[in-house]
Amino acid sequence: MNADQGLFVPLLLGIIEGLTEFIPVSSTGHLLLVGHFLGFNSPGRTFEVLIQLGAILAIVVAYFWRLIGIARDALARKPGALRFVLGVVVASVPAALAGVLLHDFIKTVIYETPIVICIMLILGGIILLYVDQLRLQPRYTDIYAYPPLLCFYIGLFQMLALVPGVSRSGATIVGSLLLGTDKRSAAEFTFFIALPIMGGAFVFDLWKNRELITADLGLGIAVGFAAAFLTAWVVVRHLLDFISKNGFAPFAYWRIFVGAVGLWGILLFG
Repeated sequence: MNADQGLFVPLLLGIIEGLTEFIPVSSTGHLLLVGHFLGFNSPGRTFEVLIQLGAILAIVVAYFWRLIGIARDALARKPGALRFVLGVVVASVPAALAGVLLHDFIKTVIYETPIVICIMLILGGIILLYVDQLRLQPRYTDIYAYPPLLCFYIGLFQMLALVPGVSRSGATIVGSLLLGTDKRSAAEFTFFIALPIMGGAFVFDLWKNRELITADLGLGIAVGFAAAFLTAWVVVRHLLDFISKNGFAPFAYWRIFVGAVGLWGILLFG
């Protein structure tokens, strides 16, 4: 983190994180590209991972009473709630294992290759645009009814998002739609499976890079965290209705636009 940039860049990146975490455009890809062009350097890329906790807490706050209800129903051994909790756990395992095994490679190689991020944004946008216009007949419209095997397959798609630019929510939503879910429940399910995978990434990265967190970086993380929480809370409260009305095409076009502009900037300025 560059001291002469003050807190403006962490604030800006926190806002971007909150706006993009739960929409299929790749929050990490946006953070890394914006940081690249602004000359933002986070030791071990710790900042980009740790501010995601703000977005996680936005989900917890927005869905607090529903989470309480799920926990209560699960403790009461209600089948739907138990199936849902199991599904969230099963969907989180593939990405969690791959993230631990490939952590250093992802952080030191892929995170430092912005041209790959741009290509993934464009390709992901094209795929999302294609899937969005398919006339798919959903078999699952209630996340409580998702069978564990379906959740596991969705988790395999989520694993692709370890490559920045792919998008965690984008990969899981595309996978869910192809596997027979409707758009609204697919987007909602990606909210919930974000909790264990992003929470785990936060704890793992905090522990692994604890010696790199200075006072200046800690202050920047706090600012980015707060900004991510506030903006993500707004997005979460309105996203499902937006998707129900507009589908995923707006996000696909945005991905293609950002990826193309990013490629142009990299080729022109490096």
